[in-house]
Amino acid sequence: MAQRKTIDDLFVHMLSDIYSAEKQLTRALAKLSRAASDPELIDAFKTHLEETQGQIERIDQIVEKTGLRLKRMKCVAMEGLIEEGQELIDEIKKGAVLDAGLVAAAQKVEHYEIASYGSLCAIGKQLGHDDAVKLLTQTLEEEKATDLKLSKFAQRAGNGKATKEKATA
Repeated sequence: MAQRKTIDDLFVHMLSDIYSAEKQLTRALAKLSRAASDPELIDAFKTHLEETQGQIERIDQIVEKTGLRLKRMKCVAMEGLIEEGQELIDEIKKGAVLDAGLVAAAQKVEHYEIASYGSLCAIGKQLGHDDAVKLLTQTLEEEKATDLKLSKFAQRAGNGKATKEKATA
């Protein structure tokens, strides 16, 4: 296991971790969009996939601008969150109930990313990585916006349809 003795080491570790998380998420978002049934939710997952690819490119830009070297690692937190989503897909038939579960699973992912990018911004600022902080802040704002979209979807459409499915089941 890599040693994290300094704040610089911690920053590189966290950046490496979120890079792995975003890479894993690109594969998972495609699965989520195929599993969803609501056209609006399918579109939201596809849109977030495009954003996620842009977020990976931003991390690549940070590495290029700062000269930092990312560690090869796997984000176990994201792996677990994705596994939870896969369990829903495996256990619930396609429809509004699954959509409600997918929204909840996606929001767990967003909250993890918001926490990660928020911490990276704070540490990056302390280290004087101003260019990196600008890019990380862009991603942080996208993650917050995605979380808000998912919340609105759950309140407006998804969970209401799921409740109706329960009543007819």
